[in-house]
Amino acid sequence: MKIKQTEKGIYIHQQKYIKELLKKYGMETSKTNHTPMGTNSRLDEDPKGTSVSEKLYRGMIGSLLYLTASRPDISFSVGVCARFQANPKESHLTAVKRILRYLKGTDDLTLYYPHNDTFELKGFADADYAGDLVNRKSTSGMVQFLGTCLVSWSSKKQNTVALSTAEAEYVAAAACCSQLLWIKQQIRDFGIIYDCIPIYCDNTSAICISKDPVHHSRVKHIHIRHHFLKDNVEKGLIKLEFCQTEHQVADILTKPLNRERYEKLRMELGMIKMV
Repeated sequence: MKIKQTEKGIYIHQQKYIKELLKKYGMETSKTNHTPMGTNSRLDEDPKGTSVSEKLYRGMIGSLLYLTASRPDISFSVGVCARFQANPKESHLTAVKRILRYLKGTDDLTLYYPHNDTFELKGFADADYAGDLVNRKSTSGMVQFLGTCLVSWSSKKQNTVALSTAEAEYVAAAACCSQLLWIKQQIRDFGIIYDCIPIYCDNTSAICISKDPVHHSRVKHIHIRHHFLKDNVEKGLIKLEFCQTEHQVADILTKPLNRERYEKLRMELGMIKMV
């Protein structure tokens, strides 16, 4: 990982590692892709597909997982491909190679942290309802910012099957809440105190569940550990605020997107070309 400090800010990237990765897997001369996963790409177990080397596949996945430390834009696609390491097929290997081709065309992207920025802590939470074709579990995506600086992100398949979009979004918001409270505690050591931290969600039903006890009584089937979100909202430590779907930054961590929207959200994450 390379860290470049300038008068304007800090740049974090892994360009050298990407080039070594492409050379290792013979992708140096391959064509490039504008996105790491196609909008129509929905991977399943592919039981009739041709099996590929588990050692090769797991090696590629492990290398890409290490790269997500500075490339949040590939977190979702790598996470999806990582679900099939036990019995990889050609279709799964093709999806991994598309990620590598995307990286070939974007190896100069870097996370940018400007010097003159605020310390406003905020989070975005989103979910792709029943997006996994194998067991119909939803995928949670969340990002946390200090001002415009991305400090934490996650793309993860939920542990249980959600019964509605609202439930999937509520579970994602609860996970985001937990992470924000941890960040809040860490920053307190530097003398920065936050009163109420906003989480931006594009699902009004999930927001209502966290505030309205009537709605809350209708979702008792949600595991009890997720209800601490409601408790933190009532205490005034967290507030759920609505944002339009087009401004939902965490969307890039939950599903494949078209090129225009993908590049827009990638820029909002604070990823720019190196200067």
